[in-house]
Amino acid sequence: MILLLAFSVWNPDGAISFFGAIKSSILTHFSWFFVLSVTLIFGFAIWLALSPYGQLRLGDDDDRPEYSRHSWYAMLFAAGMGIGLVFYGVAEPMMHFQSPPVGEAQSLDALRHALPLTFHHWGLHAWAVYAIIGLSIAFFTYRRKLPLSLRSCFYPIFGERIHGWIGHTIDILAVFGTLFGLATSLGAGATSVSAGFARLFGTPDTTSTQLIIIAVITLAATISLVTGVDKGIKLLSEANMLIAAGLLIFVFLVGPTTHIFNSLTQSLGLYFSEFFDRSLRLGFNDPQERSWIQGWSVVYWAWWIAWAPFVGMFVARISRGRTLRDFVLSVMCVPVGVTFLWFSVFGGSALSPELREGVTRTMTEAGSGAEAVAVYSLLEQLPMSNILCFLAAVVVTIFFVSSSDSASFVVDMLTSGGHPEPPVWQRIFWATAEGATAGILLYTGGVKVLSGLKAGVVSFGLPFTVLMLMMCYALYKALKEERLDQPSEGASPAEESVTKGA
Repeated sequence: MILLLAFSVWNPDGAISFFGAIKSSILTHFSWFFVLSVTLIFGFAIWLALSPYGQLRLGDDDDRPEYSRHSWYAMLFAAGMGIGLVFYGVAEPMMHFQSPPVGEAQSLDALRHALPLTFHHWGLHAWAVYAIIGLSIAFFTYRRKLPLSLRSCFYPIFGERIHGWIGHTIDILAVFGTLFGLATSLGAGATSVSAGFARLFGTPDTTSTQLIIIAVITLAATISLVTGVDKGIKLLSEANMLIAAGLLIFVFLVGPTTHIFNSLTQSLGLYFSEFFDRSLRLGFNDPQERSWIQGWSVVYWAWWIAWAPFVGMFVARISRGRTLRDFVLSVMCVPVGVTFLWFSVFGGSALSPELREGVTRTMTEAGSGAEAVAVYSLLEQLPMSNILCFLAAVVVTIFFVSSSDSASFVVDMLTSGGHPEPPVWQRIFWATAEGATAGILLYTGGVKVLSGLKAGVVSFGLPFTVLMLMMCYALYKALKEERLDQPSEGASPAEESVTKGA
């Protein structure tokens, strides 16, 4: 990782060209593989939830969940897509409206499909990927008593060899994807917070400001990480969900409420009616659509898969005692429902006739920084805009911290052989290393280098897709060995005791 970082710092243009060329080649030749694989993974997740294996617990049969449902949901969401929702909540629907996959830009058809296309990228497919990796790790860790590590998912295929070079390679790939994926996300988060502070307090929106933000948030993440999952990470996640919910409700009430309802309803209908067609669509007969799908949908699939070991590991760590059915349905449906609501409130408001022109003008003026300022351009047009912008900056900052500390925790577990409570000194080291990586890349080449590194993370998605398909097979093979005569998941402890006695 030091060598890769040194290459990016010493020759940023070369790194951008190198990773960009790999990404371009992968998108050209393997788009079909990503699209087909993600659809198969989604189908496998649905089968797991509906099959008789859904009654099995992630742990011993008498285990019960470690965290309450609302705490579990809060941590799921904070680790999964928190920063991205604030960063792209307005920007992505507006970008699809301005540059649709087919047809004329800013047309009625482009307006109608802007939100459904966003739902497609952030919806069931993405969380199915997270669900399968998280479920596999939790199953083999808590039910088969293997280390809390990605390598454990491949025990039915490789056996004891997972403790050798095969397992090391798998975990090292996961560390690469997590560290550099987080670095690019932290860079994006820093630009968003910096843009918010510039609008609120008039501070300079410069690289120096962004570096200070990264330093402060890395310190906060380190403190949270040292206190552990039960205190720092859990409390941060719960607090941020309350603040984010307050911001969401306020924008919903003072914004174009009727338009939001209409957008949500219609967009859900289009999302589900076009679900299977969109899931396998490649646009190979239309160069414009093919280019759009490769640049948007396929990049998202590769990104979610490369990023999934981090989210999967963290979700597995907090999910002991839940049934397979509860795990899959909760991980897939609850965050997706909140995500759709968030995009409908923020993206739907930005697309409304009353606010569309102002948001478009601000994003155009921002140029390459349009994504960072998009949410603030919307909030500035609403009542009490200063308070709303401040809340948005707070939300993205805390999501920033919760993503950083949970990602550091995952890297700690991976690099300590799957230990669920890695040493404190190691937690400090990785949290600091992740913040330093983001800061160095931002300082030497700005957002441009971070984008180049993101291309490298997307490239990691190809080998991880192969590993995910192998993981699905390994999990299926392991489930076939399970007995399904356990008590039902809704049985009381007394009923379970009677059943076991019989």
